[in-house]
Amino acid sequence: MKKIISTLLLALLFNISGQGQEVGLQLYSLRNQFKEDVPGTLKIINGWGITKIEGGGTYGLSMGEFKDLLKENNLNVVSVGASFGDLENNVQKVIDNAKEFGATYAMCAWVPHDDNKWDLEETQHATKVFNKAGKELKKNGITLAYHAHGYEFRPWKDGTLFDYMAQNAKDFTFELDVFWAHHGGADPLALMKKYPKKFTLMHLKDMQHGIEGNNTGHEDVETNVVLGTGQVDIAGTVAEAKKLGIEYMFIEDESSRVVEQVPESLKYLESLD
Repeated sequence: MKKIISTLLLALLFNISGQGQEVGLQLYSLRNQFKEDVPGTLKIINGWGITKIEGGGTYGLSMGEFKDLLKENNLNVVSVGASFGDLENNVQKVIDNAKEFGATYAMCAWVPHDDNKWDLEETQHATKVFNKAGKELKKNGITLAYHAHGYEFRPWKDGTLFDYMAQNAKDFTFELDVFWAHHGGADPLALMKKYPKKFTLMHLKDMQHGIEGNNTGHEDVETNVVLGTGQVDIAGTVAEAKKLGIEYMFIEDESSRVVEQVPESLKYLESLD
């Protein structure tokens, strides 16, 4: 009975302030656990009270088998991953995958590039690809969101290359990963205030104190810590996300401690007003 009550209380958390916003999970967090036991890993997520997930793969199972497990665990894929290559050369593949899962969002988390060469030309090309693909996705009821990873915050004019992307995003939106924005030298809260209509999704991820960021988009995954215990302003960004009506905020914890840390992160989110 205690377990049932605990699960119900956690489930109440994920409809924040009655505004229809929910906290979900980015499945990449449990990539190592999926390698060992797909059904068991989905049961773990169910036990946390989470019902909305971001994913898009089937972890070696057939689509039918994986969807049966999702249904069994009351899990709904609301956002699917999309590679830059598919968005550029085979957007129909992204559309089909999103429709198969019933997802209303497709997110791209990385643009392949030389780490030493991400400049205005690269940014302009990516923006053009996202606008073109986003227009096709939009026709099919799917919103494209680009997940900036840090290299986009390199200087441009009196701002950053992210400013160029945000100012020229006509048919796509952004997924704000607060860890990577902070790591890249940006202020996640300031970004949301500057571009209040550009962010439709969010990744909640905190960074260990003492870590110095950079704009390469690379960092040791073990620097991911329980939300509210690191150097990212999680409380401020969550509060602003509520104001902006960001629909889904996905916890993403890439550390080896993910199974232990996610429940603690949930408790922290529950403590916020």
